[in-house]
Amino acid sequence: MQIDEIFEANKRLKNKKRITPLLNSPFLDEIAGRKIFIKAECLQHTGSFKFRGAYSAISSLPIEKRKKGVIAYSSGNHAQGVALAAKIHEIPATIIMPEDAPEIKINNTKDLGAEVILYDRLNESREDIGKKISEENLLSLIPPYDHTHVIAGQGTIGIEIAEQANQNGIEKADVLVCCGGGGLTSGIAVALSKLMPSFITRPVEPEGFDDVIRSLESGERQVNEQISGGLCDAIITPTPGELTFPLMKKYCGDGIVVTDEEVMKAIALAFTRLRIVVEPGGAVALAAALFHTKKCNNDTLVAVVSGGNIDPDIFRKAIEMT
Repeated sequence: MQIDEIFEANKRLKNKKRITPLLNSPFLDEIAGRKIFIKAECLQHTGSFKFRGAYSAISSLPIEKRKKGVIAYSSGNHAQGVALAAKIHEIPATIIMPEDAPEIKINNTKDLGAEVILYDRLNESREDIGKKISEENLLSLIPPYDHTHVIAGQGTIGIEIAEQANQNGIEKADVLVCCGGGGLTSGIAVALSKLMPSFITRPVEPEGFDDVIRSLESGERQVNEQISGGLCDAIITPTPGELTFPLMKKYCGDGIVVTDEEVMKAIALAFTRLRIVVEPGGAVALAAALFHTKKCNNDTLVAVVSGGNIDPDIFRKAIEMT
């Protein structure tokens, strides 16, 4: 992955993606004891950064191949991103989703025109299902993170962070990124390594699902013991990607693990202090910025809030904790 590929993705996404704001609240600064900026990707199309990678990948397909349609597997945010990107390109989309995915994400994916196929993530392999359907119907598979054009699309966030940091006079920062398979983290890390080399990109994961952080510590890809049941469903993956892990290993600093309680507090604070709605998987970076500042090197932190598609009951519980 080269910075040129991210710039090319940025060109394809021009006038398609939203340039999401870099937000700040003195109340959050006070809690953290440092200056915190929040890159609000929860305000991106479909409520998640995933639209960037999905559109980047679909727009890079040869026209004749693209017309046949695409297929993807996802717990929800990538599903919606692919569904919308396919709708914009006026092509069919099939999405394989776990049957325990949040109902709002399943319904939103269907409402965007995609065909949804549900599977049991404890007993079935989404990769095997996707490969079979893809081969039978000649559909192009758009994986959630282990794909060059997907990574490049997510890396466009790094371009925006660099531009917005310059506008705000930020010369050094730790950039905390919600991390699942690593597409978002690796894309941002590659972009910032070239555009803002004084920035440190750090993956953030929920406790019990910290495969990326353990992989970076050991130097080899590690596997989570559990692949379901966590609060942060959007970023639960079995192991880092084959493409993303080497990039994170090369360009990222040490990672940070946060607890579910810290995530719920971050969700509540994002709403009460910034008036943005954040889902659990999208809040882990903010939780790290608020409650784990001792693990960061710089006085300024940038937390990428990656998604806002939260279950209403979980959101209610988070607000009640304040």
